[in-house]
Amino acid sequence: MTKLFSSLQIRNTTFKNRMVVSPMCMYSSQDGFANDFHLVHLGSRATGGFALVIQEATAVSPEGRISYGDLGIWKDDHIKKLKQIADFCHSQGALIGIQLAHAGRKGSHHLPQDGAAKIPPMQANGWQTVSSSALPFREEEAAPIALDESGIQKVKDDFVAATRRAIEVGYDVVEIHAAHGYLFHQFYSPLANQRSDRYGGSFENRIRLLLEVTQLVKEEWGNEKPLFVRISATDWTEGGWTVEDSVQLALRLKELGVDLIDTSSGGNVPYAKIPTAPGYQAGFAERIRKDSKILTGAVGQITAAAHSEEILQRGMADLILYARESLRHPYLPLHFAHTLEEDIEWPLQYKRAKIRL
Repeated sequence: MTKLFSSLQIRNTTFKNRMVVSPMCMYSSQDGFANDFHLVHLGSRATGGFALVIQEATAVSPEGRISYGDLGIWKDDHIKKLKQIADFCHSQGALIGIQLAHAGRKGSHHLPQDGAAKIPPMQANGWQTVSSSALPFREEEAAPIALDESGIQKVKDDFVAATRRAIEVGYDVVEIHAAHGYLFHQFYSPLANQRSDRYGGSFENRIRLLLEVTQLVKEEWGNEKPLFVRISATDWTEGGWTVEDSVQLALRLKELGVDLIDTSSGGNVPYAKIPTAPGYQAGFAERIRKDSKILTGAVGQITAAAHSEEILQRGMADLILYARESLRHPYLPLHFAHTLEEDIEWPLQYKRAKIRL
């Protein structure tokens, strides 16, 4: 059997293969509510054979959204539709995860189809953003408010409440979004954090908020199901966050009971020069896996079955996350199984169309 189609056990949860749908924003919500689009979008990939489907970045508070079209889990009313989606994914033999997110200074944006520009706080569909420091992502944008102690406490409370709702929905995996220049990345990267209190300055201080939130989420989530954290392994910018920092952060997160580091990169400054290529971030996953002795997920332009298998065979990662490729091919695992000559179970309704080896 190929590594890609071997199972993986994390705590009490079995992944039937190593293929995961990466969380991707769909910008298709109103007031944070999921709808039938999300049911079909996520459900089709569950039918398509992925072991785990991770729901898009789901805001823990209204001000934590990237745009006014983001999914949310900041109120109990959001639970009903999310539970329908989770139940359907389970009925298709897939696990479903949720990425809990707070955009920080990268919030309050128009929808992509409308240009995705920053919306000033006083305009319709806009709000006042917050961050580690009063530094905008782009110079021309309105500055965020630097979180004070009460604001930091609200962030913690929001993540705890969101985790409680995630349990009620029935998710199999919770992932904390600490990558791509969003709030936790704004704290741990020196490029965005100019604080002089216990949340700024030293490495230990800059990672403090993420560690505190992770500990609280872990206490609420418990020990039965996996807890992931997505990080940006590097800022791709001199003077910024490095892969060496990521190794040390991963060690600390492992101590708190985190099971896997979902390894991405960049997103914290608009001027970073990122040399993209197929699998360009897999080396970071490998380094963290080797030096921190923690499971990792590889993501980033991984589009071929053979490449996916190679990453796993070389011990670079334990799971492969597919973003745009899973948008292009909702049934990607069925295609990859044929390519790798794996005879996997097809959905009952589609067996008459099964590709024969």
